[in-house]
Amino acid sequence: MVNPQLPQSALGRGLRLGKLGLALTGSYLSYQVQNLWLGEDQREQRGRRFHQRASRRVREELESLKGPSMKLGQLLSMQTRLLPEEAIQELANLQMRAPGMHPTLARAQFKSSCGKQPEEVFREFEPVPFAAASLGQVHRAVTDRGEKVAVKIQYPAIRAAIENDLKLLRSTTLLGRATGHAPAALLDELQRGLLEETDYINEARNAEFFANSLADFPFLSIPKVYWDLTTDRVLTMSFIEGQPVGEFLHAKPSPAVRDLIGSRLWELYFFQVHCLQRLHADHHPGNYLFQPDGRIGLVDFGCVKRLSMDIPELARCYVERSWRQGEAQARHVLGLVLPQVPFKRASKMLPAFDALADILWPSGQGPNPLVDFGAPTFLQAVGQAMGHALRHRCTNPELVFASRAELGLYNLLHQLRARVHTLAIWRRVQARGTGKADPLRWSAR
Repeated sequence: MVNPQLPQSALGRGLRLGKLGLALTGSYLSYQVQNLWLGEDQREQRGRRFHQRASRRVREELESLKGPSMKLGQLLSMQTRLLPEEAIQELANLQMRAPGMHPTLARAQFKSSCGKQPEEVFREFEPVPFAAASLGQVHRAVTDRGEKVAVKIQYPAIRAAIENDLKLLRSTTLLGRATGHAPAALLDELQRGLLEETDYINEARNAEFFANSLADFPFLSIPKVYWDLTTDRVLTMSFIEGQPVGEFLHAKPSPAVRDLIGSRLWELYFFQVHCLQRLHADHHPGNYLFQPDGRIGLVDFGCVKRLSMDIPELARCYVERSWRQGEAQARHVLGLVLPQVPFKRASKMLPAFDALADILWPSGQGPNPLVDFGAPTFLQAVGQAMGHALRHRCTNPELVFASRAELGLYNLLHQLRARVHTLAIWRRVQARGTGKADPLRWSAR
């Protein structure tokens, strides 16, 4: 257990990242020089050891820095087709098993926010957190009424760390902002969303909104908020049972259960964007808890994105590939996704749209085609689409967190190797949004 004393200045955090980069560069050059005298088998073994050591060093530094730096590591852990396996395995530890605060500091943080020590508030309180992530850590506790709860305590000075990291990011992306590859509006949206995650009162309201709005899904568990034990820096919610995807898969669930969970994740996602116009936008594996019978627990509502674009219309265009029907339709689709990007440049994204549509919404395979999210070509197509967007400066600041949610969903489905009838589920959600679905049939699933 460590004490994450977050550096307050942008300079201090920047120097640590710079020092890490220089150390990794030096190690890599040394590794390449030594390879000149090794055979092929020896080079492969040495390469794996190098990636393990380098990835461990990166993971440990990001754990210590917390905040946006650690969130970047969490995002990178989803890039299963872009990074070596050793790096993915190390960065995956950032999801829920990062080192937390020393118990003394955690208790001090709790008292400064709630006015009492945890032991004065709860019948039982575990001083060692069972989950620690980028902005706070979570402890098991039992209320005076005997109810099991999860108590999230925010790290000290985390808002200052976010602001300083974003200052550093703005300075290092000056050229990208000048060329349009990293527009200022995108960084503004990133900072707004990250700072919003530090307001636990707002997160509690989000949790209640989703608990009410998703109440018709009997397979879904969302924690109850204990308002009398919640502040802007301490959040107390009912304890949700289940396992993160890695632990869940370790128990070797059947393909039928994996497909069932994958279908439910797909339905939940599209119900949110179609019917609620709000999206739980943090799909990293630690926020979804699975049970052997296919039930799903959804936690951590700090990052919720309100969507203003016409998502149902965009989904219809994707299913019908409407951009193939002439320039007017292509302009319509690109206007939905990239309203600030000139048509000539935005049209460079159309090949990526084609590739993703053919995978996610297959046509010519009968009325109820099945998508295999475990196929290796799936994440390759997603990665290529992201690369296209960055290369051609086709970004929409509103989609920063929605894109993170979509990437997280795809990563979960890929890990589950789920097979999903995407089109049938989308049509069912579409009918729900227009009031044409049978509510009894909906709630019975």
